[in-house]
Amino acid sequence: TIANMAPEYGATCGFFPVDAETLRYLKATGRAKARIDLVEKYAKEQGMFRTAKSADPVFTDLLELDLSTVEPSMAGPTRPQDRVPLDQAAQMFRQSLAKDFGKAGREGDTAPLPGQSVALSHGAVVIAAITSCTNTSNPSVMIGAGLLARNALKHGLKVKPWVKTSLAPGSQVVQEYLTVSGLQKDLDKLGFNLAAIGCTTCIGNSGPLPEDVSTAITSGDLVAAAVLSGNRNFEGRINPLTRANYLASPPLVVAYAIAGNMNIDLTKEPIGHDKKGKPVFLKDIWPSSQEIAAIARKSITAKVFKDRYGDVFTGDRAWRGIKVKPGKTYNWDERSTYIQNPPHFEGMDHEPDPVTDIKGARILGLFGDSITTDHISPAGDIKKASPAGSYLVSNKVEPVDFNSYGARRGNHEVMMRGTFANIRIKNHMVPGVEGGVTKHYPSGEQMPIYDAAMKYIANSVPLVIFAGKEYGTGSSRDWAAKG
Repeated sequence: TIANMAPEYGATCGFFPVDAETLRYLKATGRAKARIDLVEKYAKEQGMFRTAKSADPVFTDLLELDLSTVEPSMAGPTRPQDRVPLDQAAQMFRQSLAKDFGKAGREGDTAPLPGQSVALSHGAVVIAAITSCTNTSNPSVMIGAGLLARNALKHGLKVKPWVKTSLAPGSQVVQEYLTVSGLQKDLDKLGFNLAAIGCTTCIGNSGPLPEDVSTAITSGDLVAAAVLSGNRNFEGRINPLTRANYLASPPLVVAYAIAGNMNIDLTKEPIGHDKKGKPVFLKDIWPSSQEIAAIARKSITAKVFKDRYGDVFTGDRAWRGIKVKPGKTYNWDERSTYIQNPPHFEGMDHEPDPVTDIKGARILGLFGDSITTDHISPAGDIKKASPAGSYLVSNKVEPVDFNSYGARRGNHEVMMRGTFANIRIKNHMVPGVEGGVTKHYPSGEQMPIYDAAMKYIANSVPLVIFAGKEYGTGSSRDWAAKG
């Protein structure tokens, strides 16, 4: 998790030395003994193997963490670095209504859920997703989520009807050990059915919310929430209708699906009530570390890894069934709206042009702080009314088949039009407007940023972007630089 989230804390990579635990992992995941021995010998010869007797390395800077201060936490509502202690989550959400969403004094706003005798309010959790980014590589939290689901069912608890739940592990092995241990059945009963193995909600592929939930959110102008076990929650990334997005461990994702609202303090208030009406608290269903370890020992074996990945490079039947034209280079299909031959190298010289002064430029965007790569080049839904949507429609793609920007990264025509197309980005050139919009000069016309850029290019007008601190932080995304 720490290495995976290097972009979030401003590093190029996270590095841990090889040690005995590394070798145990290789053995547990079915690697050949000769390979493990080679790893150990190589690491030792290179001075990269660490033991208790190893000298402490010398670093330029040192950050110390007192593990006794670690407490259950989440992150949100719009940035992964904004840590939220679990016992303060409800209070901090209410504070964010005013600070982040302009809902001062409106904690009581509600909107009826069509066809049901309940109403949604600010903080309603409408998405609860155990996603593939980081946490599904950690057996302890995945097994913990399954056990929490099992314990919740024993107490008669259910997921709230407005919560869209999903499970998308990043590995077939997770699917295997959850099935072998019987925990997948418990997750299924709560609604955490296997949606896919790979990127889903964490990259914006949650799919649409039920129509009645969408109607309630939009009619009430509600700040709805998503709780997911991914590692990025930038504005506009998870779902267009969830303005508050919180990162949490898989067990907490299950817990919030049952609670159904961010306004509940899970450390002090009941998560729900059993069949007799007795309050049930999170502590009543939280599994012990001993329970988790016992199931891990029984269900996670080297055989599981060998069975699932022994022929990984052969591929499954669907992969082997893909029809391709043989050749030394890729055969570009001009009709494809997913993959196009990019023009980046056309007319490129061996030596770059010298840097020159920018003269007579116009401002394309005037932004504040924390404009992330997700703001610059979003990965989520493509709106029909956007420049990218218009391009797809002109190529006879129905809106239902638009997919996402992330899925169409191989088509520069889509990605150019998607630059600064984040639905939550705020360009101060057009105050009070959210989305990829700017003001064109000298016409003064308000238009999509892409359209304005094309007008300026046609008139050979250079452009500049003004932004505050932390511009370009966030996910590693080449299109944020190329767009």
